[in-house]
Amino acid sequence: MPNIIAYYRVSTKQQGQSGLGLDGQRSAVREFAERQGATILRDYTEVESGKKSDRIELLKAIGHAKLAKATLVVAKLDRLSRNVAFLSSLMESGVDFVACDNPNANRLTVHILAAVAEDEAQRISDRTKAALAAAKARGVKLGSARDGHWAGREDRRGWQEATKAAAIARTKAATDAYSFLIPTIQEMREQGASYQAIAGRLNSDGHFTSAGKQWTATAVWRVTSH
Repeated sequence: MPNIIAYYRVSTKQQGQSGLGLDGQRSAVREFAERQGATILRDYTEVESGKKSDRIELLKAIGHAKLAKATLVVAKLDRLSRNVAFLSSLMESGVDFVACDNPNANRLTVHILAAVAEDEAQRISDRTKAALAAAKARGVKLGSARDGHWAGREDRRGWQEATKAAAIARTKAATDAYSFLIPTIQEMREQGASYQAIAGRLNSDGHFTSAGKQWTATAVWRVTSH
């Protein structure tokens, strides 16, 4: 295991900004790399819920690991995902990955652990929904309906502004997600390859779009046109 791509995840912006939870993950991966005599080529950090499978930084980490023929390493299995279907897709993508808390886990073990983690996440979600429903029934205002929520931000309340901001955010996220593929795409274009040919190459190499779908000529064009 000469090269490693490290992936760290925390669930809240506060944790991401303060480093809470990240230090432990970094230490675990660093110690693992030292034991294996491996080099950490790069690390990717994400602030996102573990239930979501379309995480941009994780997709970048997977893509980097695949291109560099490196191993994707996480501190704990639940940092990778609590979604069994997504974890299965990752396993089938051909990218080697290791969880420091269970480095000897085989495919069956990983599936079982992921299923347990997903069940735990679902239980937490159910309890949260029940608590919010009970609060709403008592007349408690939630989310943007809370008193003072829009104070000083009235100009952001309109749906048009929100839609525009969301579109810009999606475009930036998509561009960032494919940054590691841009050099390859540009090189193929310079060699005269069509967008369709490039899409076929990306698909054959095991790359997916941020939506988890196969590449098309249109998708390649959109990435290069940003």
